[in-house]
Amino acid sequence: MLTAKEIRNTFLRFFEERGHLIVPSAPITNRQDPTLMFTNAGMNQFKDFFWATRNRHIRG
Repeated sequence: MLTAKEIRNTFLRFFEERGHLIVPSAPITNRQDPTLMFTNAGMNQFKDFFWATRNRHIRG
């Protein structure tokens, strides 16, 4: 039986092999961004990309 870590890595590899960028895990809330008052489906770490204030090719 696969472990949770093995299942997660298989899932990530599947999408990476199809051209998707794997980004590091992030907390649900972003303490450095006072504009976020609630959790929005776990997408808070991508807010800067949606607002085009950060280049999607820059990591970190």
